Amino acid sequence: MMPPVWVWVALAAALAQTGRNATQTGLTARLGTLGATNVRFLFGLPFAVLFLWIGARVTGEGVPPLNLASTGFAATGALAQIAATALMLQVMRSQSFGITTAWLKVEPVLVALAGWALLGDPVTLPMLGAIGIAIAGVLILSLRPGTGRQMITGLGPAAMGLLAGLCFGVSAVGFRGGITALDQGGFLIRALTVLVLSLTIQTAVLLVWMAARDRVALRGTFAAWRPSVAAGFLGALASAFWFVGFSLTSAANIRTVALVEVIFALAVSWWVFGQKITRRQALGIVILLAGVALLMRVAP
Repeated sequence: MMPPVWVWVALAAALAQTGRNATQTGLTARLGTLGATNVRFLFGLPFAVLFLWIGARVTGEGVPPLNLASTGFAATGALAQIAATALMLQVMRSQSFGITTAWLKVEPVLVALAGWALLGDPVTLPMLGAIGIAIAGVLILSLRPGTGRQMITGLGPAAMGLLAGLCFGVSAVGFRGGITALDQGGFLIRALTVLVLSLTIQTAVLLVWMAARDRVALRGTFAAWRPSVAAGFLGALASAFWFVGFSLTSAANIRTVALVEVIFALAVSWWVFGQKITRRQALGIVILLAGVALLMRVAP
């Protein structure tokens, strides 16, 4: 039995995002966290516009007119994603990458509940069970033995990490809400339209903020345009796949399959840096894939 289309879309999104993260690593050291974040939106927007133009040509559909509900959902998602990124970077300053990842990857559960409350997306106990199994696999992958206590000793960072996960969840639900609120167009043209709208909002907000607070990083962003183009393309490509996925099924389904990004990152570390995969990590991969496979069977 072939997996549904949305599974392949989510896997493509996770793979493109892994590439974007690898490309953006060098930019963070060069431009700082805010400058590297700005690259994702500023240099991704032209590619998103190009994708929308190609989508319109391929489908023969015009760009659907925006309405208040779609714009409101998209703006909420765009701003929540900026806030989530800022919170995540703040947590990473005081906590290890593994612990931060563990807090953030509870996101699919939060997405499922938010999608059910705000959009009426179906949530069943088997779905929540499958999501929980996948998250357990991520926790095994991310946390080293003996770090469990560290997750609860600092209530401030823990709360901030969970809040970041919640904001990422709100952003996913906001983007899906923006897509489903459009009155016209097929799934592809609606997804790409909301992608362009969201990136426009995010680019405008960050440009205004950096012009007022960090002009050095802003100038550095434009000066480093050559390496930024690759990061912008991969970021826009990953976002295009995410948004198409959101147009096909609930955000919870997409974000659960997206957990395989942890496996892709591990594969990159093994392939590029020669880091070996431990038995614990192999167990985490098996459990994560089992959760994703179960979700594919029980998702409406």
